[in-house]
Amino acid sequence: MSHSGPQKTIAIIGAGLAGLSCATKLQAQGFKVQVFEKSRGPSGRMSTRNGKDWTADHGAQYFTARDPLFIEELNHWINAGISAAWHPHIKVFENGQWHESASTEKRYVGIPAMNSPGKYLAKNLSMHFNQTIDQIDLQNGKWLIHSVESGNIKQQFDWLVLALPAAQTFTLSNLVDKSIKEADAQIEMMGCWTVIASFAEKLNIPFDAAFINGEIIGWISRNNSKPARQGLETWTIHANPQWSQQWIELEKEEAEKRILECAKRLGLDCQNAQISVHRWRYASGSIDANPGFRTYQHLKLGLCGDWLHGGRVEGAWLSGYKLALQIKNDYQ
Repeated sequence: MSHSGPQKTIAIIGAGLAGLSCATKLQAQGFKVQVFEKSRGPSGRMSTRNGKDWTADHGAQYFTARDPLFIEELNHWINAGISAAWHPHIKVFENGQWHESASTEKRYVGIPAMNSPGKYLAKNLSMHFNQTIDQIDLQNGKWLIHSVESGNIKQQFDWLVLALPAAQTFTLSNLVDKSIKEADAQIEMMGCWTVIASFAEKLNIPFDAAFINGEIIGWISRNNSKPARQGLETWTIHANPQWSQQWIELEKEEAEKRILECAKRLGLDCQNAQISVHRWRYASGSIDANPGFRTYQHLKLGLCGDWLHGGRVEGAWLSGYKLALQIKNDYQ
């Protein structure tokens, strides 16, 4: 980027891993970046719920690293003490039978919690939390944005990046260009009902995590089996995506009841546990085509997120990183 004229400004909507990755790389490339996030903190679905005497990762459970660029980033995280390998004893439940998992995949988690990498990236960025961006507008080549909480944001921006789940991305992009949605009509984000159960005593369960097939539940894991976890024994229970999507509008109490009945059949009896329920409206899903990210040069608009890069944590990070390179490229 030439240094003549003022620094180019970029607004990023969404502080999940894709948005944070994009912001970090753009800032390193000399752009002036502001990140807007509707939640109280960063990390999106790489999230951690804290209760009385317990914590649990209730979004992404772990991640893998296959791409050399992401492996390099992961090594920074490990050296910074915010990520480590997780070596759970994993079982699989299928056709009413338990068996050992044959997977040899290396799994990693944030430490001391799944949101640690996001917090680490966010601390070097200009972050605006509790800002739900509900209007965007392109006027005279500059982006204007508006939040539910603060009204019109005073600063105008040269570029806008939407780092959000697909449905929320299209709700906003539709305000400026209706054709953007058409390209991705086939994207279907699935929800996920999640139950967190905390126990006063240690449970005698012969695994740390399990993939469950053919039941309401798709995954269960003992949060305390992850490195650097404190507090009471706590289990995260994810309903499977198809069931979750079908019953996404269920009352919380009813979703909890059905999931816990299934857990009991699997040997995890939660009747004496503290229970917390979370509904992820957009948990998983990606488009078949794998563009990695999208840019609309004429609008100075970029899209990134795991749904553009095969899903998964690694895909989210790569999507944001690659979008940042492309934006820089457009200014060469």
